[in-house]
Amino acid sequence: MFKKILIANRGDVALRVLRACQDMGIATVAVHSTADTDAMHVRLADESVCIGEAPSAQSYLNIPALISAATITGAEAIHPGVGFLSENADFAGVVEAHGLTFIGPRIEHIVSMGDKVEAKRTAAAAGLPLVPGSDGAIANLSEAQRVAKSTGYPVLIKAASGGGGRGMKVANSEDDLSEAFSSARSEAKAAFGDDTVYLERYLGNPRHIEIQVIADAHGNVAHLGERECSVQRRHQKLLEEAPSPVLTPDERAHIGGIAANATRSMGYLGLGTMEFLYENGEFFFIEMNTRLQVEHPITEAITGIDLVVEQIRIAAGLPLSFRQEDVHFNGHAIECRINAEHPTTFMPTPGKVSDFHAPGGPGVRVDSFLYSGYRIPSDYDSLIAKIIVHGDDRAHCLARLQRALDETIITPMPTSLDLHRLLAKDADIASGDYSIRWLEEKFLPNLEASQTADNSKS
Repeated sequence: MFKKILIANRGDVALRVLRACQDMGIATVAVHSTADTDAMHVRLADESVCIGEAPSAQSYLNIPALISAATITGAEAIHPGVGFLSENADFAGVVEAHGLTFIGPRIEHIVSMGDKVEAKRTAAAAGLPLVPGSDGAIANLSEAQRVAKSTGYPVLIKAASGGGGRGMKVANSEDDLSEAFSSARSEAKAAFGDDTVYLERYLGNPRHIEIQVIADAHGNVAHLGERECSVQRRHQKLLEEAPSPVLTPDERAHIGGIAANATRSMGYLGLGTMEFLYENGEFFFIEMNTRLQVEHPITEAITGIDLVVEQIRIAAGLPLSFRQEDVHFNGHAIECRINAEHPTTFMPTPGKVSDFHAPGGPGVRVDSFLYSGYRIPSDYDSLIAKIIVHGDDRAHCLARLQRALDETIITPMPTSLDLHRLLAKDADIASGDYSIRWLEEKFLPNLEASQTADNSKS
């Protein structure tokens, strides 16, 4: 087992990895930018190294600085966390070239799954169901017209690189296709430096279902069930739950088995998440994330398995501490992502936290790096806390979620807490009747209309 691990990240994920290391008796090295000198992960780590100025390119994305920090502190492995360099094959290669262990999958899988076109090819070869569409990249408009005619409208033009909803355009008819194709390519080029796009059928009202998979170097592969991630704004997740409120046990076993078999056939190593669109009883593979997910705590809550500990064990060459038959799903879990942003305009709200009170009680977990007096920097993602609740069943879980959200205090800046308080009491959330378009097409317009009505009365 490793004696010292460098954590190449910040925020709540850096703390999450740090705590797993502490539980395992592994020393930790925190890296930080000048903006994060007073961050909680820096305060709690055994050692810390400043790796550059606040902009990510000068610090958390600075590969030479990260390798230097690992070298001078004597770290044996690097955990990349979530975001930043966690799915960067070049970084993984440099880590290994310097005799360090990258706590993540094999480089070949980071590469193949990082390119959406190649990911679809790999997924098809592994037996995963795909959304009907092009076999690979679309070279020109005439090819796009041919594939769209075969697939049927509406269609979605998607960037092969990147994510977060950028480089994605919908064409409802052939008249729309030219503009959608050109716009998607331009946006992809600007955002990712790569204008490669592909085409697939546009699903009308799907749900976003992801399957957690894990594999070691000893031939052991398992799936840990699904997470429902359909409450999204601009393809960014706001609330996740496990298990999904709509899947049957048979559907869960079916798609979990398919995902596990594909993981095995790929020769995958480590932790991964296969993401699917689900509509009318059918699953369609969309991508695989070759890293720890932000929403991993809800899987931990219903399985009792520490995913970060398993990641570290696998990287150290040890087998999984469990088998598929040992995985049992207990109760229900929900995670709310709390962002430092206005709850309705979604504008970032960085600044100094005067008061922070985390909720507690049975079934409540908070992953956050906040403390009273901490200054939220404007240089990074606005996620500042994750509130995770676990209950005996979904109704029990929702009741605990409402309690936990009502207990939470973060002042003086606006946060998404108020939005989540409304979501937790919404009838559609309570019934589980929502899809990936529900938040933007129904909930937010209704919220805006009600606020407008209230303002007119006052």
